[in-house]
Amino acid sequence: MIKISCQEQLLPGQTLREKFAFAQRAGYDGIELRGRGDFAFRDRLPELRQAARDGVTMPSVCVDMPHFFGAFDPDLRRDAVAQLKSQLSVIAEVGGPGAVACTPASYGMFSRRLPPFEPPRGAEEDREVLLDGLAELGEHAAREGATLVLEPLNRYEDHMVNRLEQAAELVDAVGLTSVRVLADTYHMNIEEDEPTSALVKTAARLGHVQVSDSNRFQPGAGHIDWAALLGTLDAVGYGGYLALECRLRGEPAAAVAAVPGFLRRHDLSVLA
Repeated sequence: MIKISCQEQLLPGQTLREKFAFAQRAGYDGIELRGRGDFAFRDRLPELRQAARDGVTMPSVCVDMPHFFGAFDPDLRRDAVAQLKSQLSVIAEVGGPGAVACTPASYGMFSRRLPPFEPPRGAEEDREVLLDGLAELGEHAAREGATLVLEPLNRYEDHMVNRLEQAAELVDAVGLTSVRVLADTYHMNIEEDEPTSALVKTAARLGHVQVSDSNRFQPGAGHIDWAALLGTLDAVGYGGYLALECRLRGEPAAAVAAVPGFLRRHDLSVLA
């Protein structure tokens, strides 16, 4: 059966224990945490350790910063790498076996689809920056017993890594099992010629999946073929989590609570 987690900001409740109680009632299996900058995630360690003792399942953290390890500014790159190393260390401690830290190469930094259309750094230098960052982060992840997953974003949010095959090529070039690919169904809906084929081609490098529908609302609010997508993940043997990352249409708590049932009704492995 598929495992489903929900990003913490979507869940009602004041504490992680309260949020997880709601999540479990709705059919979720875990909480995906958010890792803000300025080492805010590290500063949450007392809270996270207590949540782990209380039985809260926290398998992953998604970086939530204004700059990332592919930034044009070298100081921002260094800070992003330091923040991600810290997040990897923390999630390795509280997340249990298979703990994952998620990051794009960048977000909102530049788009070739918007003026001035040509970035201030060339494609070869982009690649060098990304490989250097992934190698440093991957070595740290391996030491900590965690995995770093690289998320392709759509062309309007990032100019460097837009499709799963681009992320997989970088992962192969780094050559570390601690660096893998994150598939986000919203970005895939925009960028992939055929999402299920892209998942099949990337299956060996796939480390995490984030789910939202074609319009960035919760699954079921758009036009993604969930039966085909979930059937493909089952067919390629994906055993990780599906992490809900979306906007919400309708009453928020009800919208969040409806997602696990919706996904499991469309999971061919359950229906078979």
